[in-house]
Amino acid sequence: MDLKKVLKIILPLALGGFLVWYSLSIIPLEELIGYFKEANYWWIALGLFFGVLSHLSRAYRWKYLLEPMGYEPKFVNSVLAVLVGYFVNLAIPRAGEVSRATVMTNYEEIPFEKGFGTIVAERIADLVMMLSIITVTLFVQFDFIYELLVQKVNPIKIGVILIVLVLGFVFFTLYVKKAKSGFGLKIKNFILSLSEGVTSIFKMKHKWSFIFHTVFIWAMYIAMFWATVPSIEGLSIPFGGILVGFIAGGFAIAATNGGLGAYPAAVGAALTLFSVDEKIAVAFGSVMWASQTVMIVVFGGLAFLLLPIYNKNKN
Repeated sequence: MDLKKVLKIILPLALGGFLVWYSLSIIPLEELIGYFKEANYWWIALGLFFGVLSHLSRAYRWKYLLEPMGYEPKFVNSVLAVLVGYFVNLAIPRAGEVSRATVMTNYEEIPFEKGFGTIVAERIADLVMMLSIITVTLFVQFDFIYELLVQKVNPIKIGVILIVLVLGFVFFTLYVKKAKSGFGLKIKNFILSLSEGVTSIFKMKHKWSFIFHTVFIWAMYIAMFWATVPSIEGLSIPFGGILVGFIAGGFAIAATNGGLGAYPAAVGAALTLFSVDEKIAVAFGSVMWASQTVMIVVFGGLAFLLLPIYNKNKN
């Protein structure tokens, strides 16, 4: 294993460990355990129910990408492959996509490169959804964000920052357009691939079904976050705050192994912007992360066990 691969594994774990320490510096472990003991697990169960629905929808959506290539995998195998992918991602970021494609190669005889290609297409659709949620949040919370900036930063500085950002975007766009090698070319190829992936969705036979499931998956993610809020007594967050916390948690999961350490810290920092007590905010982030992780570990572990049993009579 080369140094680059080792760093991809070690750095997220190191960051996660540091953020676990940081979170515990805000709220002592004994106090955090108290929040877990007093949490309303009926609300947590409702959140997990929404999470399960998102996983089932993701497995079902997959067929719309595989059908045009002539493959019709069993729905159960698709679900188990998705769960295995989430489980593996907890240990090694982005390795879940590889394991998910490998499962379908072993049990549905779908060539790895084709299965992996459809997963990449899914990720493009998910990226578009995440960017859409960020855009909606900026519009919904525009007044709040503006007032926050005015309070924290001098208006003249805000104007200068906006001008710098606009000019930077213009120059960066021109640089990428003219790039023929190096980093600029990589960015250009990524943008072209993203554009091709998005347009290919609208050329699909069942494009509206695919779009419906994509929207449904992300709606369930947000619903999972929303449903878990009442589990912590005294916690009240406006819908805009839920969206901001959800986005912060999403970036945290992408940065570390399943959000280890980063998720509670990121969600806690986001919720404090909405006048939520810092300890309560971090406690909620910890409960939210723990419930998601337990669900993935339990269902992912079961998926590993059930795959060979379910497919034992496969010729």
